[in-house]
Amino acid sequence: MIIHWRKSSHSSGVNDAHCVEVGRLPQGVGVRDSKNPAAGHLNLSADQFTALLAQIKRHPPTP
Repeated sequence: MIIHWRKSSHSSGVNDAHCVEVGRLPQGVGVRDSKNPAAGHLNLSADQFTALLAQIKRHPPTP
């Protein structure tokens, strides 16, 4: 299976400390660190991904 990864629109460039990529999986969404893609990815269901986004919006990470 080929996963087409795309970088978050909130990632600002090569030196950004918060670079996240997402990819569509057969059973949900993959999330990985774009600076270390060989480390693997998280497999999230659609519901888990929605909950993660809601949590991030409520409590954004501090730079």
